[in-house]
Amino acid sequence: MTRPFFDYWASRLRFLDVHYHARPDSYQRRYSAMEAGERYAQFQGGVVLKNHLGSVSALASEMQERGLPVFGSVVLNAAAGGINLNVVRQALSQYQFDGAPRLLVHLPTVVPTAHKSGLSRTFSNEYARHFAGQPLSITDDKGELRSGVKTLIHFARHHDIVLSSGHATKDQTLRLIEAVERVGGCRLMLNQPANPMTGFAARELRALGEHEWLFVEQCALTVYLGYQPLDDLYEVLTGVHNLVYSSDLGQPGQPDIGEWLEDSHRWFREARLDAARIDEITRLNPLRMLAPGLLQG
Repeated sequence: MTRPFFDYWASRLRFLDVHYHARPDSYQRRYSAMEAGERYAQFQGGVVLKNHLGSVSALASEMQERGLPVFGSVVLNAAAGGINLNVVRQALSQYQFDGAPRLLVHLPTVVPTAHKSGLSRTFSNEYARHFAGQPLSITDDKGELRSGVKTLIHFARHHDIVLSSGHATKDQTLRLIEAVERVGGCRLMLNQPANPMTGFAARELRALGEHEWLFVEQCALTVYLGYQPLDDLYEVLTGVHNLVYSSDLGQPGQPDIGEWLEDSHRWFREARLDAARIDEITRLNPLRMLAPGLLQG
């Protein structure tokens, strides 16, 4: 990995939350991007903003100009232009600050699904509501990965991005993992795999093996919403390789950042994590995943 990025942020952050929602977004959020960055800075943490409407790379660049530990991502929903390489290129073009990490590129989060979210949400405006009715899938009618996804995987081999599985089914996620492994040279994060749309239990995540390119996200929101039992959470926290612990918060009706941190450390105690494991999943793994350059074995 490129050491300057890793060393700089490792010496300044106590943790890095790779999944937080701030305004402006498709739904109402607790904080603006600046307010969120200020709150994370108060807790000596960093944050990767995620936005269902598309890219927050320009916002992240602006927050960095203000000295805030905010990083960017792009979600390839219809609002942003869908699964399109130019959407990623445009987001990268606005990622303009010294020591920028890899851009987190989420495959679509507005997808065809029978799952009904347990969240109580209010659309930001009618345009956001319009785009929420345009689902996209990473697979075709035959269940094969779409060509645009395959193009992204090859693009990721030579550019500083990390692919994220989006809101995919278990079968789609397994196909994506197979494709990334086959091509090689691409980092992949499994986005909130305990969510009912994907449905991975801890034992299934462990069965995926230990690959340096594959990262697994554990969101607090899946626990808050009752999607994931505590015993499965504890098994994930203790036994899953390359685990990246995040919040997936920002919703006005869900816990604030400070409450999430308190709850998280209670869960860590109940799971009997030692200090080294806590640091690994909350700081070191997120930084290692986003560090530019090659992964160390």
